[in-house]
Amino acid sequence: MLEVRQLSKVFFEQNDPSKPGLVALYDVSFSVRKNEFVCLLGPSGCGKTTLIRVIAGLIQADRGEIRVDGKPVTAPGRDRCMVFQQFGLLPWRTVLGNVEFGLEIDGIPREQRREISRRYLELVGLHGFENYYPHQISGGMQQRVGIARALSKEPDILLMDEPFGAVDAQTREQLQEELLKIWSKTDTTVIFVTHSIDESVYLSDRVIVMQSRPGRIKEEVRVELPRPRWEGDVKADPRFAELRARIRESLRG
Repeated sequence: MLEVRQLSKVFFEQNDPSKPGLVALYDVSFSVRKNEFVCLLGPSGCGKTTLIRVIAGLIQADRGEIRVDGKPVTAPGRDRCMVFQQFGLLPWRTVLGNVEFGLEIDGIPREQRREISRRYLELVGLHGFENYYPHQISGGMQQRVGIARALSKEPDILLMDEPFGAVDAQTREQLQEELLKIWSKTDTTVIFVTHSIDESVYLSDRVIVMQSRPGRIKEEVRVELPRPRWEGDVKADPRFAELRARIRESLRG
């Protein structure tokens, strides 16, 4: 589904581009299968957000290429949708209106886009909240609106940049479980940026561990824990602890 080949990105000082630049990404290569859930994990400054923005087409790489389903990525496209850490909801629009927004821009007729939006709001557990405004619902619910908005476009790849970083620990665990339930009902491939080792192991099929200066891939760890992960206490599984320890050691190294 996704191929990243020898990707590099350098940022230069805006006022003095003659100075040596900051190498945000260096020679990054990996691939992701259809319907795979992959987490990008690493310390601040290792290029996780830059990488996911390049995949989204929001930033151009200096070297290398990205292909989605065999086609080169040169700009944003409907095959990729992004969920940001900040909810990014329009405060003057209702929950339904926010989910409709992208479909409205695409010129989808009103009745059709409302039907699609209602379906995805029900999928994320927000049936009955269609006419509420963002300030009237919790942070976790606002993030679910953002997920519904992205899924309503039916992307091949869902890109998520630390989407649960702004909520409390208990809400974060609930959203992780809900995300897995939603993902299990779709054919969407997910690339998920996180700082949390536990979150990466709980969610993903594979964890790509990154290191900084320059930002590059250090290790890929396959997570062979049974699914669905919300049944039982997968975090009590000895294999979970082993994976967590292995990834922590990789990050320290």
